[in-house]
Amino acid sequence: MSEISITLLRFGFLILLWALVLAAIGVLRADLYGTRVTSRGRGREARRKADARTDKVAAPSRSATGIRTGSISTRDETAAHLAVTAGALKGTTIPLGSAPILVGRSPTCTLVIDDDYCSAKHCRIFPEDGGWKVEDLGSTNGTFLDNQRVDDPMPFKRGDKLRLGATTVELRG
Repeated sequence: MSEISITLLRFGFLILLWALVLAAIGVLRADLYGTRVTSRGRGREARRKADARTDKVAAPSRSATGIRTGSISTRDETAAHLAVTAGALKGTTIPLGSAPILVGRSPTCTLVIDDDYCSAKHCRIFPEDGGWKVEDLGSTNGTFLDNQRVDDPMPFKRGDKLRLGATTVELRG
């Protein structure tokens, strides 16, 4: 073999070695610093302002006949939002509406929790009979409502604490 081909082989192996080293550093960096969190829409402040505008209920007024008129709120006044009280997302709140809330690690969930002890689709919080209920969706480590394991759908009342892995969620008014 000529000397130039041996030199080219050496440079090729050197480039391959550096590519492997840089790939290993990239994997270590991702493990140390975790995943990058990206916004899924408007910012938190814009969401709060929009929620404050839509949550207002029209005040009753009196017509010319003296009969009170106005809109009637059919929302459950016992709980207005879901608050994360412990865990990585502490301080996060989700306004409650008529749609169920899916909690888990999957990006398709309403509340995405980045926790190794939380399943992809861990539990579901849904409105039923004028109140809220929580249902475990077959999670590996379980869902606990006030230190009681949730096997079947259970009533989830204001002030109850729901624990999923290292995260605690509470219904608030």
